[in-house]
Amino acid sequence: MTLADMDIAVIGAGIGGLAAATALAQRGARVTVHERAPALREVGAGLQITPNGLAVLRALGLAGGLDAAPRAAAVSLRDHRAGREVLRLDLAARGLSEGYRFVHRADLVDLLARGAEAAGATLRFGAEITGVTPGTPPRMRVAQSEVRPDLILGADGLHSVLRPALNGAAAPRFTGQVAWRAVVPNVTGHPAEARVHMGPGRHVVSYPLRDGSVVNLVAVESRRDWAAEGWDHVDRPENLARAFARFGGPAARLLAEVDAPRLWGLFRHPVAPRWHGAGVALLGDAAHPTLPFLAQGANMALEDAWVLADALDLPGSLAERLHAYQTRRRGRVARVIATADGNAWKYHLRTPPLRLAAHTVLRIVGTVAPDRLMGGFDWLYGHDVTRP
Repeated sequence: MTLADMDIAVIGAGIGGLAAATALAQRGARVTVHERAPALREVGAGLQITPNGLAVLRALGLAGGLDAAPRAAAVSLRDHRAGREVLRLDLAARGLSEGYRFVHRADLVDLLARGAEAAGATLRFGAEITGVTPGTPPRMRVAQSEVRPDLILGADGLHSVLRPALNGAAAPRFTGQVAWRAVVPNVTGHPAEARVHMGPGRHVVSYPLRDGSVVNLVAVESRRDWAAEGWDHVDRPENLARAFARFGGPAARLLAEVDAPRLWGLFRHPVAPRWHGAGVALLGDAAHPTLPFLAQGANMALEDAWVLADALDLPGSLAERLHAYQTRRRGRVARVIATADGNAWKYHLRTPPLRLAAHTVLRIVGTVAPDRLMGGFDWLYGHDVTRP
């Protein structure tokens, strides 16, 4: 069965699901996206769409929809006390700024939804998926009815309905970190750059969104106790202020603007051993959740979507094509996840002498060999899954 002959059901109208629906529908497949929410809503906050992710949007013909989004000129690592810059990664000087955008998640989801519908995909909202059974054909329970397409794709995130059907139940492990999210007015004149304010046991990431009038904040703290997993738990602003009381400079001014932060605990989910089975496959966070310390969650979902569609367009059995998809993706996402895990402790150095020494080394290397530092990201940003 060729891709153009296939009837495909996608679970989840998030970034990965909508990107996959667009890529598959553009290749002639009949695609229906099932989303349990009653409509697309403006949820979430900021995303960093890096050149590897923008390459997929460009290949889908959608990159122009992000032309108004701020282009990242740099990534700036800063000390927490007064915001003094420790290291500057000049994206513009390396020609990466054009392909690196700061985007509100709702804007990207809306862009992908319009792209999927323009390609011929159908979006069904209020569709609660209660179970998936792999097979030929696979079966999916939607409320009181059953759907039997040729292929079911699980793009339904951390709490995927399909993932345990392939891999069994697996309890996530608390990482010892919690994070607050907020979007606040740009009271500091925050330029178009990603800033990481590093302090003992905590850090704050900030960057502008939309027309630059607002700033996305992600504040991460290492702690023993944990918050409920998810990103939609409202916390009191005084808890955030207490956790980051020693932060000064621009970070402190932005944190003072937060009035209703969202708090969630960060959990480590293992990469799924099996991404596909009879008539089913996983993509995005459902297959390989990553921590938010490399800004690659959305970008990995976009890459997955393209590679999956590309693999399904190959000759061979469906099982062979799905195996080709997992084989092509697994090594790369494993490297991304490991790199993201490693960034957390680097930002959170607690001992003052160690933190001072590390920051001094970064300043020296950034001054003496900036190209070498930037070259260390070529494997990530320079990877283009859309190239033959």
